[in-house]
Amino acid sequence: MPQTVARAIEVLRFIAERPRTLTEVTQMLGLHKSTALRLLQTLEADGFARREDGGRYVVGFGVIPLAESAIDNLDVRTIVHPHLDRLSTEIGHTVHLAQLIDGEVVYVDKVEGRGTVAMGSRIGLPVELHTAAVAKVILAHLPEADRSRMIEGWDFRGYGPRTLTNAADYVSELRCTRERGWAEDDGEMEDYINCVALPVRDTTGRVTIGMSVTALRAVAPLEILREMVPRLRTVTEEVSADLGWRSDET
Repeated sequence: MPQTVARAIEVLRFIAERPRTLTEVTQMLGLHKSTALRLLQTLEADGFARREDGGRYVVGFGVIPLAESAIDNLDVRTIVHPHLDRLSTEIGHTVHLAQLIDGEVVYVDKVEGRGTVAMGSRIGLPVELHTAAVAKVILAHLPEADRSRMIEGWDFRGYGPRTLTNAADYVSELRCTRERGWAEDDGEMEDYINCVALPVRDTTGRVTIGMSVTALRAVAPLEILREMVPRLRTVTEEVSADLGWRSDET
């Protein structure tokens, strides 16, 4: 990949996390300030970056049609969204759908629960592999070689006391996930949010999709979310059937 393109992608991901100053972008890139400014100005001219009144840079509106086009071309989202919508309406919590795409687990759909606060998850953004339940449930069902390739070199960043911060503990968690049939996020990235996730199978029986129920710990602690696993399993089985999976074939 050309260096300029790679840097532009780095900048877009960086300013997508939160508004950034020119100084922050410069430090992140490790370049001279004038070089970083030219890159930001190029992105701004094409609508991919936007400079706020305070001088900080955010993602521009030009990315919206690109993101919408990419998401609309994912047949999975079209098929699954009605299931997510009904489940979220029924249980009142946020429901996520994530998919393994080009070596990354990415959020492809999300339905907010009733009265929930905004969560850090965003459609189209990669999932934090070692904390998110949707990532765990996908990796738990991958062939060992594929799983090892994704984990190798992963930065097991510690967000709090419950975060898994090394590969050995993470692999153990994936083994437990596969045995019990669902994954959990026990406040491992944001200590006030917890989550359970189950796998979705495609027509071949492979698992490259995960569906989760996420809630504020104060509203529905993990023990309550575990009670919703049977309902979530029913929905994931319905979705799997819609994607062509037949349980008597595995």
